[in-house]
Amino acid sequence: MQFRTRFAPSPTGPLHLGHAYSAMLAHDMARAAGGEFLLRIEDIDQSRARPLWETQIYDDLHWLGLSWPEPVMRQSDRLPAYRTALQGLWDRGLLYPCSCNRRDILAALTAPQEGAELPIGPDGPVYPGTCRQVPAPGTPFPDQALRLDIALAVAEIGPEPLHFLETGQHQQQVDIDPKSLIATVGDVVLARRDMGTSYHLSVVLDDAAQGITHVIRGADLFEATPLHALLQRLLGLPTPTYHHHRLIRDDAGKRLAKRDDARAIAKYRTEGATPQDIRRMVGL
Repeated sequence: MQFRTRFAPSPTGPLHLGHAYSAMLAHDMARAAGGEFLLRIEDIDQSRARPLWETQIYDDLHWLGLSWPEPVMRQSDRLPAYRTALQGLWDRGLLYPCSCNRRDILAALTAPQEGAELPIGPDGPVYPGTCRQVPAPGTPFPDQALRLDIALAVAEIGPEPLHFLETGQHQQQVDIDPKSLIATVGDVVLARRDMGTSYHLSVVLDDAAQGITHVIRGADLFEATPLHALLQRLLGLPTPTYHHHRLIRDDAGKRLAKRDDARAIAKYRTEGATPQDIRRMVGL
């Protein structure tokens, strides 16, 4: 199987040094293996996505010397695929509608003892199950946020461990007891009402659709990978090899965000930096 990886930015702001590192690393690894590097535009959040930022993504990556096959996959073109997957999970009784907002969730969560920390999953505090109710068979697919009933999902896949190969900072095969996800992941949102999908659902479907064999991404997403392995098992999708790389941080040790315009690739370009300068800055 051909080595194939991807870079999948969201067009919601300027690419910064952290994006440059991730994209160049994925590109370099693919080329070194005689494989293929793909670009994917993750634009499911249409309230924040902007055409000008998408154009800037192409410009910055080309300037860095990266290339990829056309056409580029855009998530906004794949809503029917996401809906089909959700419909299948709904028909199996694994999803339920949820009307809670963040404030509702925090209000419903209570620490078991004074000073104890709330359990944190891939999307923040683990959902307490306020809206959890198995829909009756034949209930029409609702136009609401949908959560995965993770206990039912774990029961469906059985006790066989989930696993994925990690080749990043800690090379190992990671084995996961599915039952542990009930407490550590909880009932995650798989479809947001304003998007019709979610990052977690879209990323596993898109990686499978593009035949991605190696997912190169930041270490901040390592904790989401057990959930992604579970979704891959539920949906009958292959689990790629994962490479979670170090994060590029600012002078205070904080990881970069899109609001860090001072470290935007475009700013370095206008100041006369070269792609080789960017490589040195990020340690490639």
